[in-house]
Formats: sequence, C-alpha cells, structure tokens
Amino acid sequence: MKLTDLNRDGGIGANSLFIQLGELNLLIDCGLHPKKVGRAATPDLRALRGVTLDLIIITHCHLDHIGSLPVVMREHPNTPVLMSSSSRLLLERMLHNSANVMMRQREAENIPDYPLFTHEEIDRCAKRFTPLPFGQAKHFRGAKDEIEIIFHGAGHVAGAVGVELRHKRRAIFFTGDVLFENQRTIPAAKFPAGHFDTLVMETTRGTTERPLGKERVHEVARLVASINDTIQRGGSFLMPVFALGRMQEIMSILHDARKFGRLVDCPIYASGLGVDLSDYFDDIAKKTKHVIFNRNMMKDLRVKPLPRKLNAGEDPKQNAVYVVSSGMMVANTPSYTLASGLVGHARNTVGFVGYCDPDTPGGELLASKPGDDFLFEAAHVKAKVKARVDRFELSGHADREELLEFAVQTKARSIVLTHGDPPARAWFAEQLAQQATGSKVLDPVPLQTYQV
Repeated sequence: MKLTDLNRDGGIGANSLFIQLGELNLLIDCGLHPKKVGRAATPDLRALRGVTLDLIIITHCHLDHIGSLPVVMREHPNTPVLMSSSSRLLLERMLHNSANVMMRQREAENIPDYPLFTHEEIDRCAKRFTPLPFGQAKHFRGAKDEIEIIFHGAGHVAGAVGVELRHKRRAIFFTGDVLFENQRTIPAAKFPAGHFDTLVMETTRGTTERPLGKERVHEVARLVASINDTIQRGGSFLMPVFALGRMQEIMSILHDARKFGRLVDCPIYASGLGVDLSDYFDDIAKKTKHVIFNRNMMKDLRVKPLPRKLNAGEDPKQNAVYVVSSGMMVANTPSYTLASGLVGHARNTVGFVGYCDPDTPGGELLASKPGDDFLFEAAHVKAKVKARVDRFELSGHADREELLEFAVQTKARSIVLTHGDPPARAWFAEQLAQQATGSKVLDPVPLQTYQV
C-alpha cells in the first residue's frame, strides 16, 4: 500500500489521505482547514492529477473532513463517494452551509477564491453519494482490482466510521475520528478487536492526559453545577460548540438535567446551523437507530434564537445560557462576539466543551489568566479577563490511553499517525515504540508518498 497525506500542513486541518492499494486509487476524506482561507485551506490535490480516482470514502461530516469534497469531485467527475447512512443524511446540509459561509466571507473579507463550490454543484455531486450501513461488507471492483469495505461505528459524531479495508489477504484499518465512550446522543465506537496488517490512527488528544476524577460522568455533573452557580450569581454562561454533534450533545445534557430538577430555570439561547442540524439528528434517530435524539428536547428547554443584533464588547445581561458556534470561538462568529462582551465581567463564565486549537481565539482565551488583557481583534475590542474561563473534558475524541490500547492490541505491522499536532503524534510514537515493539510507526510528512 502507498499512502500520501494531502493535508498541506499536517496536523489537524484539511484532512485527506491518498491511498494506492494494488491497482486501486482511493481518497479518504477531503477536508477544509479551519484556520486558512481560499485554496490554501484545501488539501493539495496535485498528486491526483492524471490519476484515475476509483473511490472516495468519507469518515464523517465535520468540515475538516468534507469541506473540499466538491472540489475533488469536480476534478474527478466519475468517482463515486461512499459514506455511512447517517452521514448521507447530513452531508449535503453541511456543504450547503459551507457554501453560504464562503459567500459571506468573499464579501466581508474580499477572498476572490470563494466560494470554492456553488449550491448547484453540491446538488449535482449528491447523485454520486452512496450510503453503506455499519457492519455491512461491500465489495468494490475497479478496472483491475477489488477490495472489501466495512464501516464500523466510531462514536465521535453521528455517522462517524472506522474504515476496514480488505485487499487480497491484507487487512487495513482507518480509525477516523473516534470516541470509545458513550455520549448522550450516540453510542461509543465499536471497532473490531484483533490483528490488522496496517493501522492508520488519529492522535488528536496525544498531549492531553485525563486526570483522575475528570471522567465524562463527573465532567457532565461539574458542567451543570457551574451553569447553576453562574446563573445564581447573576451571570451568563457561554458554551462555544461545534454545530454538528456537540450542540446536540449539550442540549441532551441540559434536557436531562432540567428533567430531573438539577438545572436552574433560566433562558437558553442557541443559534445557527446547530439548531437546524438538531432536526436532522431527529431524522437519523428514526431512520437508522444509531442516534438518540428528539427534536422535542429543544421545545422542552424552550430554546430561544439568538438576538439578530449582537454588539461586540457588550454584555447582553440576559442571565442566560448561550449554546452557540463556533466551537473554537473563531472570529466573527456568535460565540466570538458574545465572548467579547462577557469576559470582562466576573459574574459570567465561558465554558469550552470540545477540542480547541491553541492558535484559535478559543485556544488563546483558554491559555489566558485572570486579569490578562485579551484582544478580540476582529471585533476591535480589548477586555480584561474577569469572567471564569473553564474547560470541561467532554471531547468527541478518544483519550490517548484508550486509543493507545486499541493500537497495541491490533499487533499491526505498520501504524500510521494522522490527525494530530506534532507533540500529540510524538507522544504516540514514543509510547508505541515501547509497547508495540513489533510495529513500524510512521508519522508521514505531508505530500510525501510512503510504501506502507
């Protein structure tokens, strides 16, 4: 097998792997880098020029895995795209939203490359989207070769899969983004135990050790307690969330807490794509049974839409919970604008409930100390950090120890490290060198082809 990481910068971003297996050419994901714009945000697709691309496989519908999909489909107009049944229900909505965002960015930030694709193009692409249920083997035949494909539920987010490929007598496994714990909305990953010849694994949380007492059940309880305390002190609680997965998980947590009398009575505001996707989750729950969610949860919580006009640097003083995107508090998003008005007041709390890149505004706020001056550059606001800023360990990615245990038990001849910052990959490389002595560990340099 030959493997090329098409993510220009490595790390976590425009995730895309070019796999050459026998006579077959496969692409695993084709994402968009959340911190870059224009063509620089896409994978480097030059390695695919002149190549007959036989199949594109999508692991899940976060934009860092699907955001450039119409671009590569345009360049390879006959290539089918395979994904889980749940992802098939989500994919078009995610891409249409991305096209809308790019149109707004083109006008506001003068980005001539945008949009990278149009709504009409998404509609044309959708005819090539093929769903595959979890656990069902699919034989795919190219011009001269054949593979067997099996999707395994990966937790993480609705529709996420680990991908098992079998070529002749060789078994290869791609974890995709994975979580081995149950969430309120989706069950834990169900990966096959035992031997694989090659394992390609994510490494997102390689630098994050979960301390004793920070187990998910305890973190949920701590989150609810922190909300109650903030509201009772007369403040507001901001949760920056990812629209797909994290918002629905948080709404489920709040619903259960209020149902059992553990959450104070207060207004709850939500906005944007995440609210819309909650209806999609309801449909997935009914059609696939792989999601636990009911759109009536939002009604029971009396969730209100965010006011249309948010003034940067101004505390709305609603004594409320805000569950809004973006999860990393990227500039010019509702969470960014709200934070610019909330962080300057001690009565408020900003609580992060998912992965946050250190170089994003969210990551920088997490690294700040009380009393620091914090610049919301895009909003032209400087605020002294007086609010409580906290992180709750509710990530959609597996703890590093669990992922390491899975990797070791595969007894893979080769283990490829992906989807992680350099320190995270370094931790896995060191641990695997000690615990998987029979495995060759590869941390691929972007755009370099490896024989695995």
